[in-house]
Amino acid sequence: MVKFQSRPYSRDERENMFTGIITHLGKFIGIKKSVFTFIANPAFCKKISKGTSIAVNGVCLTAFAKPAQNSFSVEVMPETQKKTMLGHLKINDLTNLELPVTPTTLLSGHIVQGHIDGIAKLVRIERNKNSHILQFSIPDNLSKYITEKGSIAVNGISLTIIEAKRKYFIVGIIPYTWKNTMLNTIKIGDFVNIEVDILAKYIEKLLKK
Repeated sequence: MVKFQSRPYSRDERENMFTGIITHLGKFIGIKKSVFTFIANPAFCKKISKGTSIAVNGVCLTAFAKPAQNSFSVEVMPETQKKTMLGHLKINDLTNLELPVTPTTLLSGHIVQGHIDGIAKLVRIERNKNSHILQFSIPDNLSKYITEKGSIAVNGISLTIIEAKRKYFIVGIIPYTWKNTMLNTIKIGDFVNIEVDILAKYIEKLLKK
């Protein structure tokens, strides 16, 4: 039984920014102690050097060594394994990958930090013509940050919320996103990483003051 908790230690020590637009897929191929290794497209690996930040299913991690031609490795703290879905990865699982934005990057999604706020569970999936409708259960302490037509990052993917309730939220997946992210492999009962909109958290803090 996974205990839902917010504010896990699941980010790189440095501040980076992502957009939630997944550029590549990786495949989890192994873990040795705290080192997770993933296969990825050589074009993606070529952009990585020692110390590069990489969002893996939305979690900001750091490449601790120069990657091979088609694989890279990151160190994952025990706390991160415990409080994100990375601890649930199985060999050959697909993962979403994104590198940090640069001054020339188009902000096509929304501001994503790679700071995971909690874990959600897929409880329903339906087809609606050309789209897929996904419903995720959420911990109570995250529901206040999730609003209809607002933004949310699910395994690092920038998505728009169709419906938001205290116990769950619903998103719609367009064909391109379904085909080009790991969502096409997701099953009922699977866990995903959730990062809520950073603006909601800033507003909450300002209102408290």
